Amino acid sequence: MSNERLRGTMNACGMGPTDLAERVQVDPKTVERWISLGRTPFRAHRWSVAKTLGVDPAYLWPDAENDTVVQKASTAELVALYPNRGNVPSTMWTDLVAHARQEVNLLVYAGLFWFDAYPDIVRNLLARADGGVRVRLLFGDPESEAVSTRGGEEGIDVAARVRMALRLIAPLLGHDGIQVRLHATTLYTSIYQADDVILANTHVYGAPAAHSPVIHLQRVPGGRLFEHYARSYERVWDQAREVR
Repeated sequence: MSNERLRGTMNACGMGPTDLAERVQVDPKTVERWISLGRTPFRAHRWSVAKTLGVDPAYLWPDAENDTVVQKASTAELVALYPNRGNVPSTMWTDLVAHARQEVNLLVYAGLFWFDAYPDIVRNLLARADGGVRVRLLFGDPESEAVSTRGGEEGIDVAARVRMALRLIAPLLGHDGIQVRLHATTLYTSIYQADDVILANTHVYGAPAAHSPVIHLQRVPGGRLFEHYARSYERVWDQAREVR
């Protein structure tokens, strides 16, 4: 049986077999067999295709995504759980940027500690961008209701902290390879991502982010945790506005 879900998703993305083959590094005839004959790719290829097309692999190959396999892969993605931000080794916050080779993504309201406690972060982000790394930074809109509400809940002037962070990252604005946007969404988790590593600082009602747990994730083919947070980042990015 042909895989009409794969065919339809590729069409919706404007991709043909040759386009997809180049992205996932297989022969175009292999992609054609996935479509016309309904062949199931190896797991690594399934996840590469799903990421390229922006869908869940379980949608394209529902019979292949065994719950036990997904559970094991997702568990393997969890590297460490820290009870609060202060328990995260300080070198992890800086190495995240220093070792990036493809992308650095940030989702916070202010993230002030990152730029204040580690002043080399700005310089390293500039260097990474100059080396071809894509840098995307999302801050809370200080004029938004979401930021105002969070400040009231935590008893902190979050809007002022956002403005201070924006002043600290001023050298990044307008730099090639670096994009900065403001969002007005409810922030459930602050996301610090570089390539296949995420530090997810969860948020708890009435408590500042510094007092809340941090989850260290490393992408594993077949796992769902890393992709779950990565997709959340993209949803916020798509509705945020550029800082000018």
